Amino acid sequence: MTWRPQYRSSKFRHVFGKAATKENCYDGVPITRSVQDNHFCAVNPRFVAVITECAGGGAFLVLSVHHTGKVDPHHPRVSGHRGNVLDVKWNPFNDYCIASCSEDTTVKVWEIPPHGVLKNLTVPWKELQGHSRRVGLVEWHPTANNILFSAAYDYQVMIWNLDSPEQVIKNPVRTIKHHTDVVLSMSFNTDGSLLATSCRDRKVRLMEAHSGNVLQETNSKTHKASKVLILGNMKMLFTSGTSRYNDRQIALWDQDDLSVPLLQENLDGSSGVLFPFYDPDTHMLYLAGKGDGNIRYYEISSEKPYIHFLTEYRSQSPQKGMGVMPKRGLDVSSCEVFRFYKVVTIKSLIEPLSMIVPRRSESYQEDIYPMTASNRPALTAGEWLGGVNKGPVLMSLKPGSELMEPASEMKDLANSLDTRRSHSRPGMLQFSYIKDQLEATKEAGDRVEDDRTRTPVSNGEDLPLCSPPMTENELRMKFMKQQEEIRRLKELLNQRDVRVKQLELEIKNIKNSQMQS
Repeated sequence: MTWRPQYRSSKFRHVFGKAATKENCYDGVPITRSVQDNHFCAVNPRFVAVITECAGGGAFLVLSVHHTGKVDPHHPRVSGHRGNVLDVKWNPFNDYCIASCSEDTTVKVWEIPPHGVLKNLTVPWKELQGHSRRVGLVEWHPTANNILFSAAYDYQVMIWNLDSPEQVIKNPVRTIKHHTDVVLSMSFNTDGSLLATSCRDRKVRLMEAHSGNVLQETNSKTHKASKVLILGNMKMLFTSGTSRYNDRQIALWDQDDLSVPLLQENLDGSSGVLFPFYDPDTHMLYLAGKGDGNIRYYEISSEKPYIHFLTEYRSQSPQKGMGVMPKRGLDVSSCEVFRFYKVVTIKSLIEPLSMIVPRRSESYQEDIYPMTASNRPALTAGEWLGGVNKGPVLMSLKPGSELMEPASEMKDLANSLDTRRSHSRPGMLQFSYIKDQLEATKEAGDRVEDDRTRTPVSNGEDLPLCSPPMTENELRMKFMKQQEEIRRLKELLNQRDVRVKQLELEIKNIKNSQMQS
């Protein structure tokens, strides 16, 4: 019997990296010289934020995603910290809200104007004061709105509720004190019910995000983890770090048993920290080393050998940090499945790098773009603090599907309309404005009616495309979701009807006042 090699079939086997041209990079950015092992860059579909070097405090730049080319050296910055900024993260549900932490022991949350930073920002929307030493990490909760986690050099992880009315918040809603050294990284599972942390005491801890109670803890003598990731809903943890001989090493762990790793592999003898990035939609894992020019990528499976090496992107430009574009900001027409923003210190450059699946067809490829997390929160802060867990609201990346606008943007629009209406005098201008509002409201109501005839999406699930229920429990869950969706649509229609009647009444009153005058 002749031996035949075994090949593993994968649609991502030939994924390749495509660096942006010089014109599409961000050139002349004064990148921070901090030695912190953080990403130093955060990206969303509207803005790129990068921590910069400055004298007398800490600052970071916020640039429009489309503002490529040479950056003005005097470009306005967000500069309200008294110490070096160590980490920045965009709010996943509001593209105009960003959190930053600093050596001045504070966490600050900023509101970015819709047209970008046109003058230096020094006053934050919220200031969080609770840590006693410099704050090295911030992370937003993946499904609950306005819940922020921070980790500092006082060995504590604090949970903050930004829905609090105070501008300066001094008391976190909860403090996690299990760590005996500096927390190096934090990661959530898909619904945000579990929090994993890596610590300088060589331990990886898996905790309940609500209470902070430790569920599992590693105690390996052969692997020192520096970064940890929970791999979506695969019930596995991935860590990158070093072996006892200081070789760079990766390890995979069973979420229910962290006593022994499922897999452990040495990579090379370099000294830079390995930044792991995981895409739960494609199950692809990317490894980018600090000071390296290459990026390795793998595919994760639930069966042995668990990690399958695909290939490696190589370049001559070493990265100091990396930003990642959310899936809703990718170019699906070019089959882009991931996008990095490489922070290249030696060139003062932010270089976009697209990971592309080669396909001949230019049509939308549904097999590589499953439903993904949207920018709509599944829970309010109060609901999450009350103990509720819920998976993310999903959306389709197919062109033409409507993206949910952030709540703050809709609120700002409503405030501007109210201001415009209150400041205008009764007359033809106000009359025409209300008439336009009435027509827009009726059109919105028609769109709701059209949506009811189109393919419905219930809690982020495309009903005709999802699999039929196999058990009685699944059938009951589907029925409850449909009932909730029907109730929400009825409430929306009732609100539209009330608004139409209000506008008609206002038009009638204005006509009467004009006739009397």
